[in-house]
Amino acid sequence: MLRRLSDLIYFLQPYIQFPYVIRHIIDIAIVAYVLYRFILLIQRTQAEQVLKGLATLLAITWLSGALKLNTVYWILKNTATVGVIALLIVFQPELRRALEQIGRGRIFEKTLFIQEEEDIDNIVNHIIKAVENMSKDKIGALIVIERRTGLNDVIETGVKIDGYLTQQLLENIFVPNTPLHDGAVVVRGERIAAAGCFLPLTRNPNINKQIGTRHRAAIGITEKSDAIAIIVSEETGIISMADDGKLTRYLDPKTLGDILKNIYGQENEPRNFSFKKWRAKHE
Repeated sequence: MLRRLSDLIYFLQPYIQFPYVIRHIIDIAIVAYVLYRFILLIQRTQAEQVLKGLATLLAITWLSGALKLNTVYWILKNTATVGVIALLIVFQPELRRALEQIGRGRIFEKTLFIQEEEDIDNIVNHIIKAVENMSKDKIGALIVIERRTGLNDVIETGVKIDGYLTQQLLENIFVPNTPLHDGAVVVRGERIAAAGCFLPLTRNPNINKQIGTRHRAAIGITEKSDAIAIIVSEETGIISMADDGKLTRYLDPKTLGDILKNIYGQENEPRNFSFKKWRAKHE
């Protein structure tokens, strides 16, 4: 198979050669784009500070070599060999996110959502009514909606349900002092996959210190996947949503419904509502 692909590339090579200047422009543009995406990926994370420290060490290594500080230069140069392995360990969360984002491309995209718009509206209405009722009664809730990134590792930490999603089932799960009310519910398509699930907490140091564990868990799962998380505060009844590692608070049921219909309906024709545009407008 590889030999055939190699022969095909060799055969097509004379027909796909670019002029010298254009080839280098494409080369530089690809590298610039990759660096730009990498900077966006580590922005406002712990890895950003590590990268600054690494840049400082490289500058000191170059300076020690230029000034003929042989001992310092030898130590730093030999440390760099081990540093490559250390970088892979330190940047493991960011590398994982980058690979997941590549895997979410259209080529690898999988359909997780129901296709009939009538079914979509029905499921969204069940979620909205349950969230609205829990908000009024100040019942804490954490609902995670799986998208393209699978959440089987999260589902394994809870109790598998695999039941059709309804308002009554959602409300019943989060009744205070019941066995499953303290964890997260994972929704897969039109079904509740599991309840009582444990989520990874965010390590973002810029998060408001007043934000509780439930909200931190919601942000954490959206940092590690493309899922969205709906949170109902137990203290205030405020409805919030986490998406892409960012938390949006004080959502009303109607806006939340628009967001969910947009997400569930994305496999069909695109809708006009954009959660990111709404969030940018209200920040």
